[in-house]
Amino acid sequence: MLEVEAKFAVRDPGEVRARLDRQGVHMARRQQEHDIYYNAPHRDFAKTDEALRVRYDDAGVTVTYKGPKIRVGSAKAREEFNLAVASGETLEAILSRLGFRRAASVSKTREFYEMGDVTVTLDDVEGLGTFIEIEILTESDREDAARRIGVTAKGLGVDGPPIYTSYLEMLVSKQK
Repeated sequence: MLEVEAKFAVRDPGEVRARLDRQGVHMARRQQEHDIYYNAPHRDFAKTDEALRVRYDDAGVTVTYKGPKIRVGSAKAREEFNLAVASGETLEAILSRLGFRRAASVSKTREFYEMGDVTVTLDDVEGLGTFIEIEILTESDREDAARRIGVTAKGLGVDGPPIYTSYLEMLVSKQK
């Protein structure tokens, strides 16, 4: 499965919420997310543009592998695999025993809005600010997904350049 998404900084999240409301789109849920990123003992994920993440949120614990980013117009696409796990602590112990090391963590409050197969999130990321992500999961048609994401962004009044770096990359860069 490919995750195609575009991310933008948001100056006024209230205005984005109002535009969503005017389109009849209401918040599906809000949750806290705490993400712990790992680096592999056999390669540097920062160099290979991959990510291994353990996410703790209101629904439970999920481990995610993300492949290298692919630019698709003003969006980016990544191969993504997600697996729910019963115990994050056990998973973290296994990763540690296998030589994986914690690289960084990201915490955010995320609001979800669903527009058919388009997911819009408003993210308040600790240490970074507020962002909107517009995402479509697709098997293959990443160009059409990117086009539809652009149309959605325009309809929500989102302007400014898209951000291609992940929250993890932004936090690591800020800490340097």
